[in-house]
Amino acid sequence: MEELGRRFDAVRPDATIVLTPHNVHIDGHFAVVLAGRAAGDLADWDAPSVSLECPVDLELARDVVVGIHDAGIPVVGASFGENDPGAATAPMDWGALIPLWVMGGRADPQVPAVIASPARDRPFDEHVRAGAAIAGVADASDKRVALIASADHGHAHDADGPYGFDPASKEYDDRIVDIVRGEKLGELLDIDASFVEAAKADSFWQLLMLHGALGHGWRGEFLSYEAPTYFGMLCAAYERR
Repeated sequence: MEELGRRFDAVRPDATIVLTPHNVHIDGHFAVVLAGRAAGDLADWDAPSVSLECPVDLELARDVVVGIHDAGIPVVGASFGENDPGAATAPMDWGALIPLWVMGGRADPQVPAVIASPARDRPFDEHVRAGAAIAGVADASDKRVALIASADHGHAHDADGPYGFDPASKEYDDRIVDIVRGEKLGELLDIDASFVEAAKADSFWQLLMLHGALGHGWRGEFLSYEAPTYFGMLCAAYERR
């Protein structure tokens, strides 16, 4: 993550789009936060000092909603609290906070973010098309935009963990490592939904969106994988060819 932070700082993005599995969930729809700020902490994980409040790029967020909608994909904008989106502060989930902690959220000045959620009850190919729509919005913008596909992987590595043990978690993580190392994100579409469910993976839908966003113009670099607890974690970086 520190290496990703160094690379992020080096290219100086104007905004960051974070795809997270842990923000607002809306049945049958992708969701994008439309609030002026997002704020959260890791107090539930005994780390209350890890607290972050970050501005949201409302213009880019609205463009992402329009772009996904225009691709024929169900999407909603979601705010919280204040009725004026510019004055509203939405909860920032841990899936967004952790990457933003090292990529732009604590920069001076802060890099504004856009926080978007996948739709697990929608088809896999829609996630790919949603990612392509997001990339189209970024390409059409006059801003330098970073994209973060945030997620952990299988959650059943440890019998003492909250999801128990299932060998599918290691099998899934091994498959994802192979796909990312080999720059074969298209093979995600060959994975069966029941396998993802058995692995208790949180990463699959954001990876599909990443696949759609990257198209064929990017080169990936695998940085790390580990499973130090009941879930697996992977870091990779992508840059234009």
